[in-house]
Amino acid sequence: MKVAVLGTGYVGLSTGICLAEIGHNVICIDIDERKINTLKEGKSPIYEPGLEELLIKNSSEGRLAFTTSHQQGLSEAEIIIIAVGTPQCDDGQADLSFLKQAAKDLGEHINRDSIVVVKSTVPVGTNEYLKQLLLGQQKNKVEIKIVSNPEFLRQGSAIQDTLKADRIIIGSEDSGASEKIQEMYRPLNVPFLLTDVRSAEMIKYASNALLATKISFINGIANLCEAVGADVEDVANGMGYDKRIGSAFLKAGIGYGGSCFPKDVKALLHTSKEQGIPFSLLEETIAINNHQQELLVGKALKRLGELKGKKIAMLGLSFKPETDDMREAPSIKIARALTEAGAEVTAYDPVASGNARKVIGEIITYVDSALETAKDADALFIVTEWEEFRQLDFSALLDVMKQRIIFDGRNCLDEAALQECGRIEYYPVGRPAVILKRND
Repeated sequence: MKVAVLGTGYVGLSTGICLAEIGHNVICIDIDERKINTLKEGKSPIYEPGLEELLIKNSSEGRLAFTTSHQQGLSEAEIIIIAVGTPQCDDGQADLSFLKQAAKDLGEHINRDSIVVVKSTVPVGTNEYLKQLLLGQQKNKVEIKIVSNPEFLRQGSAIQDTLKADRIIIGSEDSGASEKIQEMYRPLNVPFLLTDVRSAEMIKYASNALLATKISFINGIANLCEAVGADVEDVANGMGYDKRIGSAFLKAGIGYGGSCFPKDVKALLHTSKEQGIPFSLLEETIAINNHQQELLVGKALKRLGELKGKKIAMLGLSFKPETDDMREAPSIKIARALTEAGAEVTAYDPVASGNARKVIGEIITYVDSALETAKDADALFIVTEWEEFRQLDFSALLDVMKQRIIFDGRNCLDEAALQECGRIEYYPVGRPAVILKRND
């Protein structure tokens, strides 16, 4: 099939490349000329494991192309996938300005019967609104069918999540359009769920809201575990054996971030308020997460007394490992709180320092290694659970620190290995602290 993809962010680029990988002819469209030129050179503008290799492969084999021209990109497309951003407005609702612009561009350039697939995360009712926009904008009298096809990609595993999806949701009022989209995805050999458009839109928000709620719940339990002397990892393991609960997303830490959970929970809450439906569970999910992102700073204040003049080392800046995405990353709030308290902050992240500079700015110092970060530090914060950090020589790291204190915001370090380092204070989340006063 001939497919056009509008938008080359995480969703659009991953989707386009994977559709080319399963045999379709794909052209990705973006108004950012610099980004398109980078893609034409075989380089990915985002960090996503495995993406660049598939980009190079499918471009060289002639199934994948990039353009800034809507006329060129849409001229032969049977299926047009919209994967533009829907960022959060100040009041929590989704900003549909990019989607509206996409409708305008499509209306001007579509010159053949097409199926428009909305992969962007949008509030319930948006696909119907988009169809009216398209009908009002279109210059050529062609048939346009709308399909809602929400994405469920995790940054850091977007290729795997596309090629081996749990399910593919297809929402449409037109059976022919649904069948065509099933045909496009059929080489993936994954389950389909066919539904109406509004249910498809809601599935995306409901899924992300539940996962975010699960994270906030276990973080609430973690804080209670610290208060009563229990171990949240044992508690989570015990809960996870129950098939009704499951173990996924029961990892205690400093909260969720990223491009999806924060804005999707707030957007769903905004919709519930618009409809006059109380949904205080979502409000509490947000409140717990906001508190959790401040947890390490509170622990450091309790242990050190004050932070003014203290040097704090941060390992990790991106909101999760295997991505350079800084959107809603806990490191942002942590860095700002530490510097406002008078601390000197140095940070290291394997890939996200460049993006972090754009968000956090120069209030902290960015360095090129974990060892350099830890030098003369009064405390070390683990903010992102990169595998690289698990493999560090913590004996060497602790030796260059002024005070051998670690606050692990992701519970990702091996306590037994840390204890072999001798004198140390290790403070995880929801678990008993490890405090060794001297070398054995």
